[in-house]
Amino acid sequence: MIRVMLVDDQELLRAGFRMVLGAQPDIEVVAEAGDGEQALETLRGTEVDVVLMDVRMPRMDGVEATARIRGPRVLILTTFDLDEYAFAAVKAGASGFLLKDVPPADLVNAIRTVHAGDAVVAPRTLRRMLDRFAAHLPAENLPDAAELTPREREVLLMVARGLSNLEIAAGLEVAEGTVKTHLGRVLAKLGLRDRAQVVAYAYEAGLIVPFHRPNG
Repeated sequence: MIRVMLVDDQELLRAGFRMVLGAQPDIEVVAEAGDGEQALETLRGTEVDVVLMDVRMPRMDGVEATARIRGPRVLILTTFDLDEYAFAAVKAGASGFLLKDVPPADLVNAIRTVHAGDAVVAPRTLRRMLDRFAAHLPAENLPDAAELTPREREVLLMVARGLSNLEIAAGLEVAEGTVKTHLGRVLAKLGLRDRAQVVAYAYEAGLIVPFHRPNG
């Protein structure tokens, strides 16, 4: 059973999400909160797997709350697909973002995907957000990529350009499992959580270079 917490200052919106998720046999809404501060207080006494988090809320917004959460995966709710708050939340540790008008089936699939340990932000979409908002966000100290092996660095760049594991495997002529191993080491060495943060890191660190897919 996937335990979900709903965090949004709009009670009606929470009720709609609760109704959709309550109909799923493998998902249970175990907690709700109206802002980030209340969410953190609730999490101290409630076991949660996935937090569905709004970004624009009173007292404490979703970005700050996401940065403070340890353990549960966080899915950000945003009104627009190009939202600087959503991008900041991905940097803060969120595993992706959803539009508030997301179809019920997509919401359910996203929660299951995040619970399984993957991100629900398409790398190409995140790069579009970066193009628009990265220049306006405060710069932070980034992990040093010098510890990466040449192959790990290559995988990082390909992930950052939006390629799937299968596409990377074909480009490097290796097994898909080998790509997953390399990516896992990249995440561990750089202290990143998932593919979404790999894209943000590579972009901000200036590591993205033109990549040409192999012909055929």
